[in-house]
Amino acid sequence: MPSTPFVSVLKAISIRSFLVTSLVGITACSGEDFRIELPPAGGDTTIWEPTSYAFMMPAPGLSEDEDLLHRKGDRAFEEKFVSAPSVINPGLGPTYNNTSCNGCHLRNGRGVPVAGHPSLRSHLLARVSTLDGQPVPGLGSQVQDFAILGTEAEAQVDVTWVEVPGSYPDGTQYSLRRPEVRILKDGVEVRDIVVSLRQPPPVFGLGLLEALSEEEIRRNEDPDDRDGDGISGRVNQVQDLASGQLSLGRFGWKANQPNLVQQSAEAYRNDMGVGAPGFPDELGNVEISEETLLAAAFYAESLAVPARRDYPEAGFELFREAQCNACHLTSMTTGASDREFLAFQEFAPFTDMLLHDMGEGLADYRADGLADGYEWRTTPLWGIGLTQTVVPDTAFLHDGRARTIEEAILWHGGEAETSRDRFKTMDAEERELLLSFVSAL
Repeated sequence: MPSTPFVSVLKAISIRSFLVTSLVGITACSGEDFRIELPPAGGDTTIWEPTSYAFMMPAPGLSEDEDLLHRKGDRAFEEKFVSAPSVINPGLGPTYNNTSCNGCHLRNGRGVPVAGHPSLRSHLLARVSTLDGQPVPGLGSQVQDFAILGTEAEAQVDVTWVEVPGSYPDGTQYSLRRPEVRILKDGVEVRDIVVSLRQPPPVFGLGLLEALSEEEIRRNEDPDDRDGDGISGRVNQVQDLASGQLSLGRFGWKANQPNLVQQSAEAYRNDMGVGAPGFPDELGNVEISEETLLAAAFYAESLAVPARRDYPEAGFELFREAQCNACHLTSMTTGASDREFLAFQEFAPFTDMLLHDMGEGLADYRADGLADGYEWRTTPLWGIGLTQTVVPDTAFLHDGRARTIEEAILWHGGEAETSRDRFKTMDAEERELLLSFVSAL
């Protein structure tokens, strides 16, 4: 994260630029203008920052106390842990995937789809289970492929990318790729397990998603497809470890975390081997304070959402004609919130927060809460066009298999198969218009 004065200057410029851009969009166009129909990407938390800092800015409207907490969280997000004993940040490991939050969430964006890289650490995580859905003996539920001195890593994650050629109906050729994954323990492949690769997702705008009421999310549910449109989204129900109750899942690729505090605590414990209050490590140790945990969670809660850039109106119309907006909703509204900057915000996340069957091609065959091996939470599309501006070598989808937005669309199946096929049957110019729209989000 840049220094505090630099961030303040960038924030001021971002807000002014966003307001100017909004006014230009309103005054420069006549007749129906799809840009005016859409609410700001992040409601009042939206900023204009189409640079590599796009995901790193604090939301406008923070109180003085909230701004201070955001800065504390920023520091917590960057802090690197080391093995004990140490005066500063002890508690790493003994096995782990990375040493800090931003080690995986580079510039608050996606990670890089590599595994076992000695300098990058692990940006692809491997979730594992036995064939009957239980933790794997010696590996647990997530392979930790690094270890502190004197300890052996649990295993190594070996990823090979296999090209999958295809073509559009108009004859245009393309090539997708899929991962082949092996878990190697002492050089020997661990067999009879289910493996799911996970690329770290971006962390901006999460406060808005947490501030959505359960009613707002559930109103788009249609688990039995009663309207007959082929789309049957449903919520995940997961354990809130603080209350011991089942709660609506919001975060993670399968919506397997109910809130940002639990999401953050699980990341400290599972990714870094660092115990948090209420979430001790495997030895029962707690190595960060509740203050640090809450600050790190608030940092993700209070990051701004980058504004959309200019886009072709025809691209938005094609997006709707393909019914992409059936799952990637163009408008949601938060409810009441203890955080004034998040309360009653209409925004455009381009997600419905629901689980959908995405077909055989994307299936990981691994259940998570109510989510089965074919289901994934609809990924928010806000900021997607800035993904590779922020981290040039990153990719898309849960395992980073899609090198471009176009490849991500072509991997859609299951409930999204009709939308994918409508995209494929468009002519080249129409496909480019739709991609230009999505890239502007």
